[in-house]
Amino acid sequence: QVQLVESGGELVQAGGSLRLSCATSEGTVTTYAMGWFRQAPGKEREFVAAITWSGGGDTYYADSVKGRFTISGDNAKNTVNLQMNSLKPEDTAVYYCAARTNYYNDYDLWGQGTQVTVSS
Repeated sequence: QVQLVESGGELVQAGGSLRLSCATSEGTVTTYAMGWFRQAPGKEREFVAAITWSGGGDTYYADSVKGRFTISGDNAKNTVNLQMNSLKPEDTAVYYCAARTNYYNDYDLWGQGTQVTVSS
């Protein structure tokens, strides 16, 4: 079964940058969109950013990360990246990669997550 695998999370100082990557564990899967979510300790999982492959790759961001984070990816390779700049301590969370395998489904394929810790 195809799985998503994230990488790139680590400890970084406030104001720094990180690049998260996500790819399928083996083979490829047809996806309508891929995105990133995060969950901080004691909080609900929240949407961070997404990219849809139709229409030239439209991107969407949570207000809290607009102007600081950039999502990019390759539909054919089932890869998605999240460039995170100007990181803040409140960005500390486990970041999850997810995919919508078709237009009618919500995100139905998830990775195990990668920890991002931003120190003040």
